[in-house]
Amino acid sequence: MRCPFCHHDDSQVKDSRPSEDGASIRRRRQCEGCGARFTTFERVQLREVTIVKKDGARQPFDRSKLDRSIAIAARKRPVTAERLERLVTGIQRQLETSGESEIPASRVGEMVMDGLKALDSVAYIRFASVYKDFAEAKDFEDFAGTVAEAGKE
Repeated sequence: MRCPFCHHDDSQVKDSRPSEDGASIRRRRQCEGCGARFTTFERVQLREVTIVKKDGARQPFDRSKLDRSIAIAARKRPVTAERLERLVTGIQRQLETSGESEIPASRVGEMVMDGLKALDSVAYIRFASVYKDFAEAKDFEDFAGTVAEAGKE
């Protein structure tokens, strides 16, 4: 594993244990070049998944991109990092176990929308504003109205 500090190619694993969610392995490493310590996480990847964008472009599934977009939507909201991590892990597992190697980006977006709707309505609306490409304040108002109506049921 390359050192993030000096970019030396070799490091030694000093400690290894399951992460809190049990979905990854947390490893403490020490660089053999500069002696710096750092942490890495290893996750099981069940299948290579390719995301197909609206314009037909294809790109490999990137967990960190999904994690960032959900974190941005939930920023400064009363949702714990553990719950967000479980949401991202759940979506990744659904994609990897779907049996498909190419998945439309719209399906991933809907999965995120469903997950955020259950976690926090403000994060849900924030994500929807980007995902559904709101153009003006009226779009927010209309969408927020549908969320409020659904909450009354």
